[in-house]
Amino acid sequence: MIGQLRGELVRKQPAEALVLAGGVGYEVQLPLSAFDKMPDAGAEVVLHTHLVVREDAQVLYGFPDAADKALFRYLIRVNGVGPRLALALLSGMSAGELAAAVQAGDTARLSSVPGIGKRTAERIVVELRDRLDEWGGMLPLPQGAASPATGGSSEAAAALVSLGYKPQQAARVIARIERENPAAQSTEELIRLALRGMTPGKGGRS
Repeated sequence: MIGQLRGELVRKQPAEALVLAGGVGYEVQLPLSAFDKMPDAGAEVVLHTHLVVREDAQVLYGFPDAADKALFRYLIRVNGVGPRLALALLSGMSAGELAAAVQAGDTARLSSVPGIGKRTAERIVVELRDRLDEWGGMLPLPQGAASPATGGSSEAAAALVSLGYKPQQAARVIARIERENPAAQSTEELIRLALRGMTPGKGGRS
């Protein structure tokens, strides 16, 4: 599995990019929302990728943001939603907007995306709502909403989750530490302060 790709952006189009890495040119399928996030041709680019292997082809999908890749993987597990529909959803709305629509049961918003009918939108809500709840604050919020996890804080929260802490707990604690310690900006310092008052599976001081 090709999980991440770092290299020179040779060419970019609204739904596709060519990335040169290690002497190999990788054609990567992108959501339309990724186009404006990509650098100009000739610059280095990092994409979070997912490889889909079919009998007739191997297709590499890429995303500038890890949250988009995570949602893509969730979506393609839903009955009736393949990579093309998942890419269409992520082209029509941001990861935060998509997560919010699922958690709110907003099937009208989901079915507004071309190719997504009412029944498919209902399946997405039913099958993904609990999974997205598990992520809690790890997923970005829609534009305009306050988000406690950015930059080093999101990396710190992800590190805590990898150590066995619950995602919602990790996000809450990191947000509290940032409020109480404005000078704490590095991932390492945030993790150190968080571990002082946390116990796996419990709320700590959050």
